[in-house]
Amino acid sequence: MKILRVGEIGKEKPAVIDKNGKLRDLSSIVKDFTPETLNNETINKIKKINFLSLPEIGTGQRVGSCVSNPSKFIGIGLNFRDHALEQKLPIPKEPIIFSKFTSCISVLMMT
Repeated sequence: MKILRVGEIGKEKPAVIDKNGKLRDLSSIVKDFTPETLNNETINKIKKINFLSLPEIGTGQRVGSCVSNPSKFIGIGLNFRDHALEQKLPIPKEPIIFSKFTSCISVLMMT
């Protein structure tokens, strides 16, 4: 299951990509994906839905940030080996965990 938020800035709505690659509107199920609503309860509710029964969202939509008003962004560095080699540092034994400013979350356009 792939969930996302689509629409103009400040007017994004929650959506899911169905088995045919079409965007489907989830706003009748959840108002938005926020730190409060993006949880196991919401995900389990979405899993039970026949996505083909949801309204289709047209193509060419802007895909917004994955969560509205995120409080933090925690990353897991999976390419830490490359960075260590670039910097001529020892390769860490475990992935690096790091935080970033929430402004790092970007958007893209669906075609």
